[in-house]
Amino acid sequence: MTNSKNSSNNSSKSNELYAIAETSGQQFWFEVNRYYDIDRLNAKEKDKITLEKVLLLKDKNSITIGKPYVKDAKIELEVVSHKRDKKILVYKMRPKKKTRRKMGHRQELTRVMVKSISQVKSSPKSSSKKETIKTEPKPKSKKSPN
Repeated sequence: MTNSKNSSNNSSKSNELYAIAETSGQQFWFEVNRYYDIDRLNAKEKDKITLEKVLLLKDKNSITIGKPYVKDAKIELEVVSHKRDKKILVYKMRPKKKTRRKMGHRQELTRVMVKSISQVKSSPKSSSKKETIKTEPKPKSKKSPN
């Protein structure tokens, strides 16, 4: 029974850093040192790719949720290989017309490995603050009928 407790503690320690990001029109749960199959990217093997559309970022201490994206968060990926998914069959039939069409499709995929997940803490800039100067409105002068 103690083994199950230890294994659950070990799994929670491994999930201390993760991010949910958007790529290929889908949302993926990314963890460091794991690989994922996403839609084919126009990149060569061993290329580095950066994802900046991070929706959620979980560190040891905090969870950051973006509106819609987390500022200054990025995920570094490395392209491992290009491959094709398993074949799916597409069968179209029009009833009572003797029309049938059977086709197959294999999705082109890119296998990527997550190298790092990071968020750069942006320091507040004093020059970006705009100072407002209040000016009193001038009284309107009345024209005299002379």
